[in-house]
Amino acid sequence: MTEIMPVFKTWVPEWLIRVTLFIVVLPGLVLFALSVSNGNAAAGYYGVSPNDVQYSLIILYGGMASFVVLEGRFFKYIAGKEYMLTSVILLVTTCWICYLTHSFLLLLAMRYIQGLLTCATISITLTLMFSKLHTERSREIGYSVVYCVLLCVVQFTTFITANIIDNFDYNMIYKCAVYSYIPGAALLFLIMNNVRLNKTLPLYRLDWPSFIIYSLGLGFIGYVLVYGQQYNWLDDNRILFRLIAIVVLLGIFILRQINLKKPYIYLDAFKQPKFVLGVLLLFIFYIIRGAFGITTSFMGGVLGFDPIHMGYLLLYNIAGIIAAVIIASRLVLAKKPTRLIFIGGFIILLVFHVIMTFIFTTQATAVDLIMPLFLQGMGAGMLMVPIILFVVSAAPAKFGNTGSAVGIFTRFLGFCSSIALINFCQLRGQQDHYNRFQEQLTQLNPMAVQKLATFKQGLMGRGVAPDQAVKIANGLLSKSVTAQAQLKFSVDYYHWISWLIVGTILLMALFPSVGQTKIKVKENVPEAVAF
Repeated sequence: MTEIMPVFKTWVPEWLIRVTLFIVVLPGLVLFALSVSNGNAAAGYYGVSPNDVQYSLIILYGGMASFVVLEGRFFKYIAGKEYMLTSVILLVTTCWICYLTHSFLLLLAMRYIQGLLTCATISITLTLMFSKLHTERSREIGYSVVYCVLLCVVQFTTFITANIIDNFDYNMIYKCAVYSYIPGAALLFLIMNNVRLNKTLPLYRLDWPSFIIYSLGLGFIGYVLVYGQQYNWLDDNRILFRLIAIVVLLGIFILRQINLKKPYIYLDAFKQPKFVLGVLLLFIFYIIRGAFGITTSFMGGVLGFDPIHMGYLLLYNIAGIIAAVIIASRLVLAKKPTRLIFIGGFIILLVFHVIMTFIFTTQATAVDLIMPLFLQGMGAGMLMVPIILFVVSAAPAKFGNTGSAVGIFTRFLGFCSSIALINFCQLRGQQDHYNRFQEQLTQLNPMAVQKLATFKQGLMGRGVAPDQAVKIANGLLSKSVTAQAQLKFSVDYYHWISWLIVGTILLMALFPSVGQTKIKVKENVPEAVAF
């Protein structure tokens, strides 16, 4: 018998394999977070609105979500080394185009392609990683590391890119991304043999129609949820036509899946109550997680922290995530009740949101934020791994990649819905509070008179002429009112999120099936790219 050639060369130690795989996958994860962690810098560079920058991330998410099923066929057709290096080279090319272009439309096209290619690189990287993990303990550690990195990527990206944006144009980030792919690609070329990881499956009867329908539908859903508030929802034809297109595409997609022998997504998976419950918990988790953006906006918009100082503060959030992921993984290995793990994580998040309602003031300091940031990280870290493993464990294996596809769709929908919810509540709530404050700013209000006098006196003390001091003082007072309206909205929104968390805890307490579902780390192998 001929000896089967191993995936990696025999002289390569295990630690080098794991380090190389991590180096390869990390730049792709960082690409996800660019639009979230540096939105204002991106908007300024391309001359677009913050919503446009958010949509560029939605496009990338949509590319990943729609390609996760189809990608498996390419993965089984092309040899591992060739597949990985081709994906990395194409990613480098798209990053270089993003570095050169000033066109936002071209950037959107490249971000979509990056979503497809990142799906491919993460898929093969995780397959190689988990092929080295055979025991339940080692698999749990692998999952914990992967999902911990996913949770930390936005904070980590803010930290590492702050100095770059402070000293260079925004597009320099993409140039750095190009160079960051080179070490991993070079190491892979040296340590991998060009072997196939699966039995070769020819590329025929690929379900391109389902992929195109699904991809278009996700793009339209993201557009409606991101731009809906900006265009006043159904009063604008752009939103109305896309909503109609979503309904039509959804109907076509469902009918197609019902009539296919091998559907793109097995809709029968939604007949499993535990699977549906897991998807609901994942969606709620991302709605709650999206509210963390209000805290970062408060740090930058009200307290005036620059990205560098925000990056350092977010390290406490990363520390909380790491600590909680370690605790959660130990609890899962110890076979502790799933429901108790979930309830513990949501209680920590509830404490964070309640504390922040008292910190949302103009007098808050960096020290005041350390403990809340750590708690938020702990709550997210306590929930991420168990919820995802719960979803995958509740999905029957016969449905193949459907669990992964639904998982990334839930993340996509949760992220978009969080943006839409914040935009809607912020416009209505902040404007309402602003109008109330403005009504009180009359010359008969002693507090307003005192505030104006304080501003004017301070400006004149610095040599500003009296007439100019009056104008500047009025502007400062108006800015102060805007800040107070934002703070009141932040408090209101975190009150709503707190009630959502309370409702979620009651939901888990009333449904014992959450605790009865066993998380099977060894048998079920979720694709982390799906989440």
